[in-house]
Amino acid sequence: MFQDISLPELLEKRNQQNHTLVDVRSPKEFHEGTIPGSINIPIFTDDERAEVGTIYKQVGPEAAKDRGLEIFSKKLPTYIREFKQINTPITVFCWRGGMRSKTAAAVVNLMGIEANRLSGGIRTYRNFVIDVLKKESFKPEFIVLNGFTGTGKTAILKKLAENDFPVMDFEKMAGHRGSIFGHIGLIPSNQKRFDSLLVEKTLKFEKEPYVFVEGESKRIGRVIIPDFIYKKKETGLQLIIQIPMEERVRNILDDYQPWNDPSKFDEAFKIIKKRIHTPIAKEVEEFLKQQNYHEATRLLLEGYYDPRYIHSSNNFLGEKEIITASNVEDAYQKILLTLKNRGIFTHRQFIS
Repeated sequence: MFQDISLPELLEKRNQQNHTLVDVRSPKEFHEGTIPGSINIPIFTDDERAEVGTIYKQVGPEAAKDRGLEIFSKKLPTYIREFKQINTPITVFCWRGGMRSKTAAAVVNLMGIEANRLSGGIRTYRNFVIDVLKKESFKPEFIVLNGFTGTGKTAILKKLAENDFPVMDFEKMAGHRGSIFGHIGLIPSNQKRFDSLLVEKTLKFEKEPYVFVEGESKRIGRVIIPDFIYKKKETGLQLIIQIPMEERVRNILDDYQPWNDPSKFDEAFKIIKKRIHTPIAKEVEEFLKQQNYHEATRLLLEGYYDPRYIHSSNNFLGEKEIITASNVEDAYQKILLTLKNRGIFTHRQFIS
């Protein structure tokens, strides 16, 4: 028989050993927000969940249970096979720790696969996330990568993370690059998903002296950075990265690859067109029609993004240090040198 475990017990288990969390809710529910690191093995598809819910409202709970069991029984062999591929301890959960997670835990345990059930479901985790954010108690200072659009800040964050430096990538958590074109090719997060990912990082890095972040606006796509995190970002050490315009254009084109979906870039440009000086906007529009993305990007940087950055940079409250480099790799190496000279992260090995 399966056991119910509390959220504190689950978090402790995850800290001590590899542990797989299985969200048994429908794919739509899963994508709207789950416990970070979970996998989705749903009891019902989105359509099946809607059907059972309709029966519950129109006929009653017993009829809904009967239909639910009928649907689930047909997919049972496939369902069990998915669980058999997991080679770590397992905890399943649904929204409130109700019928779906109870059914999943009972069935897989009957088939010899040991699995616990999270008491209270993901709702208890969401309450935990809200409580953590309300405390506003994140202690590490921020080292903020700043600079004009296209200076490779996200690429540098990624390289820092790969070399085991503590990094909070707000754009990655938001599923958005922060610009008007930032959603293209990505799946934007909602606020619940962003908050959960943010809390996971604050807990992971709470004992670090410093954490690297990128200089973002308060709103990134659909989500908003909490006030206490945003204020910490504004007052952190600002590393202002400067690289040549040609490198910036190249970085943007490599990242966005507008030639793969020209229509989305045309649509996004129309949103900001009225904010750009008319002659420049007309030139950009013509270059986009010609699919001359190099010149369109250069003009957008010079005529729109750079002036906006200059204006916003006047609000930085933290200490500033200029990092002048020839390209992203050079900027990364100079950031490491800056940290060494400042005596920051002296307990870490600097790997280039």
